[in-house]
Amino acid sequence: MYCKHCGKEIDNDSTFCMYCGTNLKATKEENQKVEESIKEDVKADVLESPKHNKSLKYIIAALVIGIVTVGVFALVKSCNQTPNQLEETESSDDDLFPFPDANGKWGFIDRKGQFVIPGQWECAGDFHDGLALVMDANEKCGFIDKTGKVIIPCEWGPEGVGDFHEGLAMVIDDNGCGYIDKTGQIVIPCKWNRLATVGDEAGDFSEGLARVKDDSDKWGFIDKMGQVVIPCKWEWVGDFSEGLAVVQDANDKWGYIDKTGQVVIPCKWNSAGDFSEGLAPVNSTNDREGYIDKTGQVVISGMWRNAHSFSEGLAVVQDANDKWGYIDKTGQVVIPCKWDWAGSFCDGLAAVMNAYWKCGYIDKTGKVVIPCKWEEQGCSSIDFYKGLAWVYDANGNGGYIDKTGKMVAELKKVVEEESDVPSDMGRNMTVEEYVKIQKQQQSKGSK
Repeated sequence: MYCKHCGKEIDNDSTFCMYCGTNLKATKEENQKVEESIKEDVKADVLESPKHNKSLKYIIAALVIGIVTVGVFALVKSCNQTPNQLEETESSDDDLFPFPDANGKWGFIDRKGQFVIPGQWECAGDFHDGLALVMDANEKCGFIDKTGKVIIPCEWGPEGVGDFHEGLAMVIDDNGCGYIDKTGQIVIPCKWNRLATVGDEAGDFSEGLARVKDDSDKWGFIDKMGQVVIPCKWEWVGDFSEGLAVVQDANDKWGYIDKTGQVVIPCKWNSAGDFSEGLAPVNSTNDREGYIDKTGQVVISGMWRNAHSFSEGLAVVQDANDKWGYIDKTGQVVIPCKWDWAGSFCDGLAAVMNAYWKCGYIDKTGKVVIPCKWEEQGCSSIDFYKGLAWVYDANGNGGYIDKTGKMVAELKKVVEEESDVPSDMGRNMTVEEYVKIQKQQQSKGSK
């Protein structure tokens, strides 16, 4: 199923969302009270605790590796550079990966593990549109380019900033969510509702539209001029993908709309996911999951306990015995359901976990190409990205491996206690979550 708060795929029997932390069994009012409490705690922590334990830096630093939803601005490097020139420059840049140096300061390495941008930041995220999010010692955020030059000064707080998508990035101030362009100017005012929980802010632009929530807690879509083009009337909406967006109605049923706001697939499903490669996972009345096409027809019957979106031609599914495997677009099992957990394919490989809670990687034939020897703290959310993946060994050491399983950059003792590590290891870690975890750790240390 999908979390009704942040929209991410989670197991059907989940009580809490592993990504945003929402209590799925609690009432909306109860969750709002928790969110407001967290928001006040985070603000107080930023004001009162600008410094943090050094060992925690290593724990949190590992979490921000390979960030996808962590905020990023993009700003043109020169006033004379056109958008087309900017894209050409960015596409020719070598891939860089955030990594801490021996002093715990974050910089960026290349695929060989060599520092290209020296460590000087408290934490850092991936490059998007040529810029990367960095945090300074005062827990303020800004952005650097691939030369290490500060393009956007570190003056944004942990409330949040988003990656650039289609020329705009979501930002959050005390008034709510808005959007900036690549000059750093706010082009859509910060007025859209946003609660404390990560995932409940306005969405990134996708296919020309962005999801927003109004003061009545209803969701709709705006265009790049900030105009509401699909009224805010839905309980929740997903980003547009392949021309359609998943929506939740007042009866807690899910369906799909097109870019005019017209319902093209009726809201009749218990839960539903984004379309990917022409198909979308849906949960039927028998609480089993299958797939529909863009006409709303079931093309793969609902027989799976959990079914995730297709990626690189295959989808990961969970059978009645709680084992995970992979199906193709005809619904045929092409990799048997024998794993205790499995992730989607990315860069031709997928992370899997065996019965001993050790993780490795398989190819599309199901062959284990990187042995299951890595700890489960990391494999449940770290895919291969630009040829590297972040893993942890039994001693708590973390680092990047390549597709042969060779360690190209290692960081000692990044995991000290399993309880210190959130279930979503890094792919979705945001600055705000960073501060929240700091507070939890400081509170734990004072007891």
